[in-house]
Parts: sequence; C-alpha cells; structure tokens
Amino acid sequence: MHDLWQRPLTPPPASAQALENLDRARAEWEAEPERVEGWIWLGRRLGYLGRYPEAIAVYSDALARFPNEPRLLRHRGHRWISVRRFDRAVEDLSRAARLIAGQPDQIEPDGLPNAQNMPLSTLHTNVWYHLGLAHYLRGEWEAAREAYSHCRAAGSNDDNWVSATHWLYLIHRRLGDDRGAQAALQGISGDMHIIENFGYHRLCQFYRGDLSEAACRGDEDGSPASDAVRYGIAAWHAANGSTETAQAWWQELVRDGAWASFGSIAAEADLHRLGLEPSEARRRP
Repeated sequence: MHDLWQRPLTPPPASAQALENLDRARAEWEAEPERVEGWIWLGRRLGYLGRYPEAIAVYSDALARFPNEPRLLRHRGHRWISVRRFDRAVEDLSRAARLIAGQPDQIEPDGLPNAQNMPLSTLHTNVWYHLGLAHYLRGEWEAAREAYSHCRAAGSNDDNWVSATHWLYLIHRRLGDDRGAQAALQGISGDMHIIENFGYHRLCQFYRGDLSEAACRGDEDGSPASDAVRYGIAAWHAANGSTETAQAWWQELVRDGAWASFGSIAAEADLHRLGLEPSEARRRP
C-alpha cells in the first residue's frame, strides 16, 4: 500500500481480540462460502487490521460469485479509498448506487460498536457517503455535492446529518457558493442527539460560528475522529483565504495523523492537488 507520494503504509499492530475476530470470521466463511455475509465479514475484519489489499482481494473474489451485490461494492469501494485508488472507489460505489436505487434500505451492522452499541448507518448512507468522499478526494466537487445530498436525505439520525453536512459545507465553499454553504448548516444546533460523530458535530457548530476553533478541536487524541476535526478546520482556513495556515495543518496531518483516517487522506489529496510534497507545505504559501 502507498500514499500519494509512494511511501509504504504499514498496518498498525493488531490486538489479540482483533486477530481472534478475524479467525472467527475466516472460520465462518470457510464453513459456509455460499453466504455472502461470510465474505463481507472476512473482508471487514481484514480491513479493521489495516490489511486493505487482502480485504480488497476477498471482496473481488466474492464479487465473482455475487456480481450484483451492492454491499460488496460498498465495502470494496471504501477500501479502495484506504489505498488511495479513488478512481476504483468511484467505479465501485457508483455501481452500488445504481443497484440500490429504488430498493429498501437496511441497517449495516457495526464491526466496531459505538458506546451505546447502536448501529447508526445503513447501506444507502454508506454507499452515498463513501461515493461523495471519493469524488471529493478527486476534486469532483459537483459530483461530491450530489452524493452527499443523497447521503443526508437517506439518513435518519443526527449522526448521519452532521457527517454529511460537514462535507456538504466544505464542498459548497470549494465551489465558491457561500450562500449554499450557510444553507447546508441549517438544522445544526448544540442540542442534537449525537451518539458517535461528536467531531463532525463540533465542526458544523464551528462553521456556523457557534464554537471557537479551540473548542472545536477539543482533546486531540490522534484518532481518526480527531484527524477529521483537524482536516475540517484546515479546510475552513483554506476557504477563508488562509492558505498557508491550511497547508501547515495538512502537512502536519500527513506527517502525524492516522494514515488510514479520512482526514489524513483528504489532507494528502489537497497537498497533492496543489503540487506540494508534505515537507514543502510549511514553506510555500
């Protein structure tokens, strides 16, 4: 695996529990290979360990058996993003979006449950969310806006709303549509019922002017959620003309963030789009 500057991306150390979960998923898959769920969970467990090429291979083998299964395309599309193959991600997720059109939605079980052990996302919201992100990472702003509009419309809880709204706001700013950006923030308030996406919620409040930058950052812990907040603040600075500040934040994210986090990947994409190497970001305005 490589990032946009062709550096190796090494999986983090695996916990005993994560390896046990993988062994269980593999055993269930081997016992019933005719069940698509077994393939999905084997790929997911590999993905949680950062073994993305192996996960992609599992999904690819599964798609040879189940070629019209949108769940497989949704998960493989997600992992194409992880390995920075945004073109492949758009292909898979666009096809998944066509397959789910007009079909009933379904809750997607959590592999890493939240504090309330309450699954919040669905097949439809995940397809549209990751498709929007893939377009965003490619700089395809109009397509990203359309995907995140679908994502937000498909959601049924405040966690879905704030995650899609965060990206919609940034996309409108990229398009120079400040009025649309402010309209996207309608419905955001401090008393929303958030179970999981606290960082996105704080970002949306920050974009509205309801939180300071320091309050938005909170206690940074190096997690993917923390990286998302750092990316959002950096992108806000860029949208407001503070390009040098934004580039410094993006460089820091690429250097210090979790390399598989969406915030870190988006920072890479922005620096790469500007023709900057990570080490140059602090030097060039």
